[in-house]
Amino acid sequence: MSEKKQKKEKKPRIVMPTLKVMLGIMLREKPYFILIYIISGLVQIAMNVVRIVFPKFIIDELVAMAGGDVETHIAGALFWVAVFIGATVVSELLDAVGNAIQDTLREWFSEYISVKLAERAMEMDFQYTEDPGALDKLNKAQEGMSWYSGGVIGVTDVAYGIAVNIGAAVTSAGIIIFSCPWLLPVQILSLALITWFQSKNNKIDQQSFIELSKENRIFGYLFWGLSDFSLGKDIRLYDSAEMMNTKAKFHSDRMTKVWGKQSHLERTNNYGMTVVNAVRDGLSYFYIGWLALSGAISIGDFSMCIGAAGNLYFSLQGIVGGVQNIVNRCNYAHRYIEFMDYPAAMSKGTRRVTGDSHTIEFRHVSFRYPRSDKYVLRDVSVTIKQGEHLSVVGLNGAGKTTFIKLLCRLYDVTDGEILIDGVNIKEYSDEEYRRLFAVVFQDFSLFAFSLRENIAFSDDTKNDPVINEVIEKCGLTEDVRKLSDGLGTMM
Repeated sequence: MSEKKQKKEKKPRIVMPTLKVMLGIMLREKPYFILIYIISGLVQIAMNVVRIVFPKFIIDELVAMAGGDVETHIAGALFWVAVFIGATVVSELLDAVGNAIQDTLREWFSEYISVKLAERAMEMDFQYTEDPGALDKLNKAQEGMSWYSGGVIGVTDVAYGIAVNIGAAVTSAGIIIFSCPWLLPVQILSLALITWFQSKNNKIDQQSFIELSKENRIFGYLFWGLSDFSLGKDIRLYDSAEMMNTKAKFHSDRMTKVWGKQSHLERTNNYGMTVVNAVRDGLSYFYIGWLALSGAISIGDFSMCIGAAGNLYFSLQGIVGGVQNIVNRCNYAHRYIEFMDYPAAMSKGTRRVTGDSHTIEFRHVSFRYPRSDKYVLRDVSVTIKQGEHLSVVGLNGAGKTTFIKLLCRLYDVTDGEILIDGVNIKEYSDEEYRRLFAVVFQDFSLFAFSLRENIAFSDDTKNDPVINEVIEKCGLTEDVRKLSDGLGTMM
């Protein structure tokens, strides 16, 4: 099967599931906004008819004044003007309210997605935090749900636009069929050509997104590193500002090169669309003008046909462009779904840890990190009974930290097994198993939380007696008493 056919088959599996997820999030979190979409859509479709038809009545009344009752026709024209103004004011007010709500929800859903991505990142197996592939997936998910797709609102708003344009196209086509039917093939043929050019641009845009993903992550790291005060000492002591600036400029230039390539490839297609639009407008005006001059339609009908033709074309273009746009946005937003569904690196057990005394056994354990052929540990066998003190000594890189990571099941062993009380640790529930350990690595981090939260990872004051006991065992009681907010002091 050719690559082209594979891509065509892949789209439905991406677009529909992604659209379903985005709509599902909206229905679950903010269902009232669906009703706003429905009301706003009906108002927009009605206003399309008003903008096309009402000018015809006004113009016909004004033209009729030349050979009829002036007062009657003026009154008729003013009536249609008043109705048109009233409908426009009501439409604009409703549109303003909807846009204000949409802007608020766009920010709300942006925060919602950020939290969900953060939660997923924290839930994933630890080894993914050191996996470039997983980090790249996270970066693509973050970017895909931000400016590339517009997030939940960005995707659903395009779907809403498609529905509105369908309604507008149907009403415009109905007017044209009864007034100037030959405009239909002109608009449809023009749209087909525009769609072809735009689809080529969309493929170029997708390829650029893939090329930029890695560069964005690298440049972002360098950019924030340059402005991170915590790195100020190292940058100054080792005079590394020039190196970091050079690397940032290098990756910035590579990103600019990708954008330049994208612009160059899209230029020919943009020229083609400009020519098609010019020819379409020329043919449309010639045909409608000929109808008016031959007396087949009135001056008001001429205005209505021009409005209907333009509205039909832009509605059809909106439908096709909307479909292409939603395919694009769903391709970007699908990165979020891929990351949220990222497969677990390790199988999870359900067994509970029982008993008060435990024995740890490493039985012929060997280990090498993912994507590496070099073994860090080979055939390690050791038994540790509760109450024993054990020192693990070795040169840098000998595997001391790796030994602890395996014990805590941050990674699974490559060969052999680790047992607790004679049971393979893979059989235990992660939550149950890790309660057995209190580990402090040499590169530990203090979080920007309170002292209480840094110790207990909870802000529940009911834990204070236990926390105070821990502080006393560590010999820090007097130091904590000196803090103005005690356990509530922010670190």
